[in-house]
Amino acid sequence: MANPLRGEVIRLYKNLLYLGREYPQGSAYFRQRLKSAFMKNKDVTDPDKIKKLVARGDFVIKELEALYFLRKYRAMKKRYYEPDK
Repeated sequence: MANPLRGEVIRLYKNLLYLGREYPQGSAYFRQRLKSAFMKNKDVTDPDKIKKLVARGDFVIKELEALYFLRKYRAMKKRYYEPDK
């Protein structure tokens, strides 16, 4: 019998992999860290623990989105506003 949370974990992995394409230190670095994080927790079978790990992954997604938004904001600000002196 397959774990009902398996689909949620796969969704999380795919979303993080997609977001990692624009990671500042490079997509290869992000992919390696992502894979090691998921492999470290591959033997977890407790549904409550899996839900906590998925919640942590969702938090990481929000942090990455904030990082990318801030980077885009800074780039736009640099283009259209004079630098403060």
